[in-house]
Amino acid sequence: MPLVHIDLLAGRTPEQLAKMCQDVTEAIAKNTGAPAEHIHIVLNEMTPDHYAVAGTLKSNE
Repeated sequence: MPLVHIDLLAGRTPEQLAKMCQDVTEAIAKNTGAPAEHIHIVLNEMTPDHYAVAGTLKSNE
């Protein structure tokens, strides 16, 4: 059972997230042979004040 974790900043629409999950599922199934119904995806959405690059919070940009 492939288990995929995706961390991303919050702000995408439910439709965008659903499409991304479909695309990731298709890619995993194609490249591993795992049936789509066995592929699990966990989305972790972070607020910009919980993510930093080079020491700068994204909320401070």
